Amino acid sequence: MSDSQNGSNSTAQSATSDAMQFVTVDIYDQTYRLRGQDPAYIQHLAEMVDTKMRAVAAQGKSVDSLRVAVLAALNIADELSALEQRYNALSGPAKENLRNRTSKLTGLLDAVLSEHRKIG
Repeated sequence: MSDSQNGSNSTAQSATSDAMQFVTVDIYDQTYRLRGQDPAYIQHLAEMVDTKMRAVAAQGKSVDSLRVAVLAALNIADELSALEQRYNALSGPAKENLRNRTSKLTGLLDAVLSEHRKIG
């Protein structure tokens, strides 16, 4: 996703820009013309940013849109950081522990099924 600009045309850029589409979004009473491959996704992101900015503005006394944007960006960064920490916690030792347990249970299941086949 990027702002609409007239840049240099390399072969890679022109191939990519063929799939790019322009979408107009409103964020905190400002209109932006953006381009990307998925206009619906860009619209969704813009709505998320607009919602976050309005929530920040409602909690504070500032009407300065730049200040509201920075505070909203900090809130979004904080949410992202918390999600990254949760993801890393799940993909570290807990993930390895889950793999070990799964492997043991698979072995037990194979043993039970093998015994059942011998008996049946």
